[in-house]
Amino acid sequence: GGGGGKSPEEVMDELAAELIGQTPSTFDLFAFEDRFPTMYSESRNTVVKQEAAKYNRMIQALQYQLPLFRRAVKGFVVMTEDLESVGKGLFFNMVPEGWGSVGFLSMKPLISWFKDLNLRVDFFNLWFEKGHPINFWVSGLFFPQAFFTAVMQNFARSNKYAIDRIDFDVLVKDNWALDGADIPEAPPSGVYMWGMFLEGCRWCEQSHFLVPSNPKQLFVQFPVVWFKPELDWKGKKGVYPCPVYKVLSRKGTLSTTGHSTNFVRDMMIPAKEHPDHWIRAGVAAFLALKY
Repeated sequence: GGGGGKSPEEVMDELAAELIGQTPSTFDLFAFEDRFPTMYSESRNTVVKQEAAKYNRMIQALQYQLPLFRRAVKGFVVMTEDLESVGKGLFFNMVPEGWGSVGFLSMKPLISWFKDLNLRVDFFNLWFEKGHPINFWVSGLFFPQAFFTAVMQNFARSNKYAIDRIDFDVLVKDNWALDGADIPEAPPSGVYMWGMFLEGCRWCEQSHFLVPSNPKQLFVQFPVVWFKPELDWKGKKGVYPCPVYKVLSRKGTLSTTGHSTNFVRDMMIPAKEHPDHWIRAGVAAFLALKY
């Protein structure tokens, strides 16, 4: 018998209409240029402008393709291969290939991806309104490697050091909220970062070391981290060089800058056991999960 269910076209069209309503506005890059002029002493200004431009490219793709898809599904314009891919994404709750290629690296389904995009845009709008934050949501950055370089460059330039002699000591600040909302002021040098997740272990706030995971707990949020630049940093004993990735796949390709599209950097985390113990456990940190 005939059911009262919706056709695939109706389902896709309704979701497209919903997502049009959720698509954020683009950033005003001229206003960003005024707010964050290129300065020798503040390299983060350049990064925030590059990030805003990258988000704009992505938002413009959504603003263009979603309304066009709605017209194509009704037969008003030709359904191109790109628009077909948008429809498939809407139907299966997957990020369409064309959006993924201009978007940030992500393994989230489409609905979560859209929420993530809006949180990221909110983070940058706040960054614009209030100036450089006290504490940075590392997961909101398209290209965190450039941000880390800018932080090192600021330190090197303010102290007249060569940047290739600078590296980060890592201090886990587990006395603050996980999102660092209660941090009173910016660090004297370097940067506070929040938003990372650990796989294969957890952080113990009593012992201030890595410890085995709790049963059935795959991922745990890592506390705020102070990336503190040091001159001629030789490292310290009793740490695990934990790799930090953007997403859970742990694999990426080399981009045109020579950086991996997924691997961000190593982060030296205090641990009592030999590093091999944590390597065997597959311990790594991630900027975003799959949901």
